[in-house]
Amino acid sequence: MEHNNHTDITEFILLGFSKLLQLQTFLFTLFLFTYSMTLTGNIGIILVTLMDPHLHKPMYFFLCNLSFLDICYTSTTVPKMLDLLLSQRKSILYFGCVIQLYFFFSFVGSECVLLAAMSYDRYVAICMPLRYPTLMNQRVCLQLAAVSWGSGLLNSIIHTFLVFQLPFCGFNEIDYFFCDIPPLMSLACGDTTVNVVMLLVIGVFIAWTPFMCILVSYTYIISSILKISSTNGRSKAFSTCASHIIVVILYYGSAIFTYTLPLSSYSMDKNHLVSVCYSIITPMLNPLIYTLKNQEVKTAAKKVFFPRWASSP
Repeated sequence: MEHNNHTDITEFILLGFSKLLQLQTFLFTLFLFTYSMTLTGNIGIILVTLMDPHLHKPMYFFLCNLSFLDICYTSTTVPKMLDLLLSQRKSILYFGCVIQLYFFFSFVGSECVLLAAMSYDRYVAICMPLRYPTLMNQRVCLQLAAVSWGSGLLNSIIHTFLVFQLPFCGFNEIDYFFCDIPPLMSLACGDTTVNVVMLLVIGVFIAWTPFMCILVSYTYIISSILKISSTNGRSKAFSTCASHIIVVILYYGSAIFTYTLPLSSYSMDKNHLVSVCYSIITPMLNPLIYTLKNQEVKTAAKKVFFPRWASSP
């Protein structure tokens, strides 16, 4: 019997951990620890940013948004991954897969654009310091954040609709940890040309364009830093950008590998490792990177969480 749609499918089977049966207890412990660290670190940054008036600046406003995004998109996947490691039946409801894909992809897209907004903030701060208060006022910051969130949501609406219009013809086993676009496309029994084209075309706007903006921004930033006469001044200027550069490399490297390469070159085995990197490891590292590299955040954290230590001589 020929199936012309996917209405017969009520659930998907996630087989991402099926080859690692002997490591499931270890992986559960590792992912739970990582997720706990992600929540603790990112919630900590949000609290410190909100509670310390010295951090009420555009740079930390965007950092607060980044932390909230990291909490959101890890929370769409990791709790289900932990459940899969403990459960005998590795399944997710069809509607649950739709919801997971939509929110995960919207948060991933939003973060791509937000990282570009953060690079623009650093560009204005270092290359045009006298105009910084005017160019990066509260209204501009809110607009940039709104564009970031709106871009991700619109991007996800399009891709989620296109993916779940595909016929799956009864095939519901996904060799992956969560519902993501490339694994679902490889599962479909119909023509995925439109999906591939839209993934690449929209990827130009949601991933490649922000990434190129970041590269251009840091070209000007590095050029301006090298013109600073004092070694201490150059070091201080670069330290405000180093954290963002590290985060961009980690995040964009994995995201571009996953979503903007042609489906014909897609490798499920290789992508397992990449998916763990950008969905679990990177969100945990972001708070550490920004805290360790930023003296203002460290000082504010001491004031908020350890007031006695901060006030001691």
